[in-house]
Amino acid sequence: MTEVGDHPFVAAVKPLIDAMGGEMVPPERAAGDDVVLSWEGREVLAVRLPHLSDSLDHILADLERRHGMPLADLDRKAKQSVVRVLEARGAFSVRHGVETAATALGVSRFTIYNYLNREKVGRAGE
Repeated sequence: MTEVGDHPFVAAVKPLIDAMGGEMVPPERAAGDDVVLSWEGREVLAVRLPHLSDSLDHILADLERRHGMPLADLDRKAKQSVVRVLEARGAFSVRHGVETAATALGVSRFTIYNYLNREKVGRAGE
């Protein structure tokens, strides 16, 4: 296999791999941590998964694309929504995740924690 993109299975999984920030490589170039995907008994593609810290950057970039503007330019309600998405995606379990998100949103760590606490209080009242 000379090209990663010459199989229909590759086209089918590409949006998923792109969404998670992975890299597609030919199976013969797979490294130890890569995930090799097969189709009908034949290795078609290897996926190189991103490091957790890179994943957070990828998630933030994706959220910025979805909103069509820098996250720091969003209004408070939209920033709260972004924080909910980040929490659901596990962004705050990554070392310096809160600081990274705060910088991207143009707010303080304290504000991020306030948004998170507001969500917990809101869920407790349901």
